Amino acid sequence: MPEDLLVRTLEKSRQIKISVIGRTSGRTITLPVWFVHANDVLWLLPVHGSQTHWYRNIRKNPTIRIKVGSKEGTFKAQSSSCSTTSSRPK
Repeated sequence: MPEDLLVRTLEKSRQIKISVIGRTSGRTITLPVWFVHANDVLWLLPVHGSQTHWYRNIRKNPTIRIKVGSKEGTFKAQSSSCSTTSSRPK
């Protein structure tokens, strides 16, 4: 997906859907997540900090699928020391 199209779609949304691989089940788990897009970085906001299950899942397997509206893409997540997660294209 062209990156500029994803960015334009993000500007119109407050929530995205992410799909991660369960750290123990190995199954794909999809759920809505709040985000902030700033300085070409997509920050995902774990409501319960580092105890949020999707956050713990991406720490084990950083591949993440993001869907906003009808647009979607696969990214490599990077966790930060302040219990938030950013995603950059693979």
